[in-house]
Amino acid sequence: MGLRNRLASIDQKIRLRGNDEKHEQTDAWSNRDLIPLPPNRRTWGWFNYFGFWAIASLNLANWQTPSTYLTMGLSVPQAMLIIVISRILIALFSTLIAWIGLKWHIGFTVQNRYSWGMKGSWIPLSQRILLNFIWNAVQCWNGGRLVAVCLTAIWPSYARMKNTFGPDMPTTTDQFVGFVVFWFLSTPFLWLRPEKFKTPFIVVCVWCGVGMLAWMTWALSTAKGVGPLWHSGQSLPAGSPFGTSWLIMAGINQSIGSLAAGITNGSDFSRYSRNRRSYIYGTIASCVVTGVLVSLIGLVTAAAAQKIYGEVYWNPPDLLMRMMDNGNGSSRSRAGVFFLAAGFAFTAMFENICGNSIAGGIDLAGLFPRYIDIRRGAIITFVAAWVVQPWQLINKATTFIAVLSSFSVFLAPIIGIMACDYYLLRKRRIRLSHLYRTHDSSYYFWKGVNWRAIPAWICGWAPTIGGLVVTVRRDLNPPKSLVELYYMAFLIGFFISALVFYALNMLFPVYNMDQIDDTDLYGTFTEAEARRVGVAPFDEDSINGVAAGRRSLDNIVIVEDGKGGGR
Repeated sequence: MGLRNRLASIDQKIRLRGNDEKHEQTDAWSNRDLIPLPPNRRTWGWFNYFGFWAIASLNLANWQTPSTYLTMGLSVPQAMLIIVISRILIALFSTLIAWIGLKWHIGFTVQNRYSWGMKGSWIPLSQRILLNFIWNAVQCWNGGRLVAVCLTAIWPSYARMKNTFGPDMPTTTDQFVGFVVFWFLSTPFLWLRPEKFKTPFIVVCVWCGVGMLAWMTWALSTAKGVGPLWHSGQSLPAGSPFGTSWLIMAGINQSIGSLAAGITNGSDFSRYSRNRRSYIYGTIASCVVTGVLVSLIGLVTAAAAQKIYGEVYWNPPDLLMRMMDNGNGSSRSRAGVFFLAAGFAFTAMFENICGNSIAGGIDLAGLFPRYIDIRRGAIITFVAAWVVQPWQLINKATTFIAVLSSFSVFLAPIIGIMACDYYLLRKRRIRLSHLYRTHDSSYYFWKGVNWRAIPAWICGWAPTIGGLVVTVRRDLNPPKSLVELYYMAFLIGFFISALVFYALNMLFPVYNMDQIDDTDLYGTFTEAEARRVGVAPFDEDSINGVAAGRRSLDNIVIVEDGKGGGR
């Protein structure tokens, strides 16, 4: 009994506590960070969304994007065409998925409950959590590279640090120290809630944006123009089985796929918007315009640097080290490099926290609502970087990183199911109260799982998984049809899963899919929003009655009736 009492005491201490007066119930399906956000917590304006997408643009990966397409044999105009088209599609798909957060103020974690079932939603959640763990670790390692550049700019001897690791360790001491410093400097920002992100967004946009423009200006001024890289024409490999059109399609698919995880969690952040215009203006301005400009600046800078140094440097840390002669340059060059590397590092830091750690925290909260909120989940995701050991992934398992980059094969079908269910089947109508309970819930389906989502999801990735395998294995003569399907993996996965899910719901209908609550039970909407949605405004007395009923019915399991709906 003593041990049982101690365990019970520990359990009570680590459980989350919500503010009952604000209807932040904490139980098996809900906590403060999962409930529909009330108006007082919706603090994001257009600049927040501009900053949100800016940190996904002002980074090393986007800077290097043109190099990917040039190495495929495409010309500079064709590479920029891919970037423009893919950025427009990313903005459209993101808005498509984020719209439920703008209207109903719930995120991806809860959004999947009405498509997959209350327990079935753990399938897409688990995929996202795994990705967040690994990408958080990888981004910490990449940020550590930039920190190493900063340390070299301050102490030139840092680059000549003796490697104290043995031959079995796939990294060097200076790289590992950069990772450790980056990890510890990032940690305090985990305590910052998404409602308070505006100031870091401003710092990131100004610092890194000005730094990139200054870098490009310096390179053009020093080189007195751009180098041969800027004038690169089409140079497809002789005997290539794929023409220009297929390579452009592959580039668009790769570009969209690289941000597929960000597309899925669009509603996680759109629910913080003060109004719909803020999200639309900020997303379009930053996702499209900033995304294209950063790639263009990276291309121009790399072309000018080619004229200065005689070779192409696509990786910013490598170019920065070359600019200060590996720490042996003048104090002016080292100061300039420090400013640029620190801007990139801070951007990488906040991109990682917002896109991976916070997103991972939200998803973990969906699995363990009683014990994990956004902050705790973000800390768990960040600590997991030590378990993942990114130095092993980056320096040894290049194939594994390629698999992660292609994970959109599995995410695109999830996005297709989400879009089909919300827009076509439910007609943009959600019964919010049924997303937070199992008893008498329309979204419990069969034993908590909507079986229709599983075959729809599998049908979405089955045609393209073969192409993923042969591409990652780098087969010399893979079947052309498999590779062509893989080059369209995102669009194929999205539309096939959407069509299959729609067909299954027509053949095996779930009745009353377009029902909504009669009353605003969570204080989610302003009076104007309640009228637009079609629910009665928030009423304190009715809420208290519902909350008491929910507590008494918590964790009661139901069975599905013969018609596919819960009762």
